[in-house]
Amino acid sequence: MSGLVDAIRTRVIPATLTAIGVALLGVGLLSYGDPVSADQGVVGATPSPTPTAVAAAPTPSPLITLPPLQTGEVPTPLPTVPADRVATRIRIAALGIDLPIVKPPSGYPYCDVAMYITQLGQPGEGRATYIFAHARTDMFLPILQASLVQNGKKMLGMVVEVWTSDNQRFLYEITEVRRHQLSLDDAFAVTTEQLWMQTSEGPKGTPGKTQVIAMPISQQAADPADAHPTPHPLVCG
Repeated sequence: MSGLVDAIRTRVIPATLTAIGVALLGVGLLSYGDPVSADQGVVGATPSPTPTAVAAAPTPSPLITLPPLQTGEVPTPLPTVPADRVATRIRIAALGIDLPIVKPPSGYPYCDVAMYITQLGQPGEGRATYIFAHARTDMFLPILQASLVQNGKKMLGMVVEVWTSDNQRFLYEITEVRRHQLSLDDAFAVTTEQLWMQTSEGPKGTPGKTQVIAMPISQQAADPADAHPTPHPLVCG
């Protein structure tokens, strides 16, 4: 498995991103930069030389205990994840974020939507799902703004909702905020269900990115209307 991850990191991602003209920074962080203008209320956001992070105290995960099988009883198979499941919507109500999620284009990332990194996971797959969007109004700008105060401490404990194409809703709790990040290595190393979110920290070309990490709370069936918002991706630059 580690060989497959290494092959993805060293071959698939660089080749894909080179083809669409989006460079990797440092040891692999996607350069999904975007301008943050003065009229958006963010001044500076210049990365410090040293990455910073704030994390909530870990809480023990509840163990799932299955009852013992009776004689002759056939075990119930574990639920499977649809092969074509993709994230379709993300909402962080406490920050006023509610965006459709789409596959990223072959070029500069869209505005007015969030996107997922195709080489990582989707909700329920037991690895990192990585959602990113520009730090612009009506997108992930509130994440950037919150990160500038005590390294984003107020975001800890916030609930993130993610809907998927097979009409499921996943709830996650934000447990960590990382600023000025230059690597995707930790996201690729994840072997449990997690949600990672990313936005930029300044004008196009600013090296560091803000990453927000959330842990799973629950999964349940969702109204198809909630799970399938109509995206209106805007080609921006």
